[in-house]
Amino acid sequence: MSRLIRISQSCLSAAEKQSGMGVLDREFLGKGAEVQEFEQALAAFFGRPTVCVVNGTAAIHLAVQGCGIGHDDEVLVPSLTYVATFQAISATGARPVACDIDPATCTLDWRDAERRLTRKTKAIMPVHYSGGAGDLENIYDFARRHGLRVIEDAAHAFGTRHNGKRIGGFGDIACFSFDGIKNITSGEGGCVVADDPATLRRIQDARLLGVEKDTEKRYAGQRSWEFDVTAQGWRYHMSNIMAAIGIEQLKRFPELAAARQKLARHYDELLRNHPRIQPLKRDYDNVVPHIYAVRIKGLPDRNALRKQLLENGIQTGIHYQPNHELAFYRSSSALPLAATDAIFPELLSLPLHPDLTEQDIGAVCAQLKSLLHD
Repeated sequence: MSRLIRISQSCLSAAEKQSGMGVLDREFLGKGAEVQEFEQALAAFFGRPTVCVVNGTAAIHLAVQGCGIGHDDEVLVPSLTYVATFQAISATGARPVACDIDPATCTLDWRDAERRLTRKTKAIMPVHYSGGAGDLENIYDFARRHGLRVIEDAAHAFGTRHNGKRIGGFGDIACFSFDGIKNITSGEGGCVVADDPATLRRIQDARLLGVEKDTEKRYAGQRSWEFDVTAQGWRYHMSNIMAAIGIEQLKRFPELAAARQKLARHYDELLRNHPRIQPLKRDYDNVVPHIYAVRIKGLPDRNALRKQLLENGIQTGIHYQPNHELAFYRSSSALPLAATDAIFPELLSLPLHPDLTEQDIGAVCAQLKSLLHD
């Protein structure tokens, strides 16, 4: 092929670059007016208060900490997620409890999570894999029955709608990522969305090293020279240069979302009747996909297939190595995760980003089908 079809990439226009240069020209790169503007724009987008932070991992970390969860507590979370989800939980001193997934959607199986419930369980964390929210109604019902917080890892699901409502626009707490290849980017960055003012206040302070009410000072162009700190904080605030990029990306979101949805529908159409390739169950009228993952039944050697695709100019990925397989999170006493263990070796992520064309998708599918036929 004449060029590499990348699995993902940042999709920036002149507006984002110009906005970033404007911050550089003003020479105020820290947390200030642009961050406040981005938070206000996101709050309008979600219809709920929003706090911006340095990345999606920090968003989850601060959300867990802001809920008062810490040492010796447990959080139920699917094993099939990026290690950042688990690291954010364990950074608080809490223990992430690996749970199984629904084979059709690769999202959290709440029934399996219920089997792992203990007196130490304080929260459940559904991960919106590839943009799909899964069985949120039953997850929230389960959480209410057991008095648990629900902290949604929505890093893949910016813009997705569930039962007519935008993810982040309802529920307990939702955490998003704005890294370079997400549905919108601020270069890096993330946010926490919630209606709980006490939790959001703790998150606001904790992102600025625990300095109480420093957010208001920063937005007024001032610094807190005399202050108090009553809880552990972190240097997790977003910078103006990141927010400036994010502001312009948010304006472009309708076109970016439409492109992702159109390409995912085209994948579904081209792969629908293949005997071995099984796309994930998604409604792309409502789901805005971050990745496009398929399950290839009976795949004997995924690495060999990926190598062959790359030799033909097509990058692919693996989302994700299950966390219960990692040494730091492995537990000999844990219940098995049958669905995760069965599905993971057959998962393959295909190229998806707004700069691709339907012709690119057609080339990917043709090459994949050809290699599987051989």
